[in-house]
Amino acid sequence: MLHQQMDADIAARADWALRRQRGIPNNRRLWVLACMDERLPVEEALGIRLGDAHVFRNAGGIVTDDAIRSAMLTCNFFDTREIVVVNHTECGMMSATADQLVEALREKHIDLAKLSLNPAVPELKLSDPKAFGKWIGMFSDVDATCAAQVELLRAHPLIPSEVQIHGYVYEVETGRLRAPHQILGRRVNTAQEMRA
Repeated sequence: MLHQQMDADIAARADWALRRQRGIPNNRRLWVLACMDERLPVEEALGIRLGDAHVFRNAGGIVTDDAIRSAMLTCNFFDTREIVVVNHTECGMMSATADQLVEALREKHIDLAKLSLNPAVPELKLSDPKAFGKWIGMFSDVDATCAAQVELLRAHPLIPSEVQIHGYVYEVETGRLRAPHQILGRRVNTAQEMRA
């Protein structure tokens, strides 16, 4: 009957709108940490849709204090059971060094010693330029960075140990995901691979 279908539709919309208040987890119990780069189609690459995951994006797809804050909330209070880190080739975070960025900011007359990193927490400062450079999070090896992000999350005390954590590198040149350090183009038709 029509009214039964309408009642079901209304109930489904209420569950969607109120899923946090009702304790309904995302469809896949998944949290994704990925780079903010527009060339990285996170949902398409992972085969997920709206409602499947909490997706957190930042420059480089790196573990930051805010990434930990979000991962802690989703894992401890929204029943997330899996984390996936997605980094990508040709990332802008590999285009310069932290020292170069610190110098560029100084040239713009930004006083890093007085800079508040979080406007809501003005006492949080990184007055040491080396610490500020680390905070920026530049890197030179996407595979090593992806593997390191996975380990940082696995070791963090705010992430439950039973949460499964994996990392992948999205190749912007091929449009495909791969595991870190598993670059097939370097392994095809080699004698060493055949002996392994």
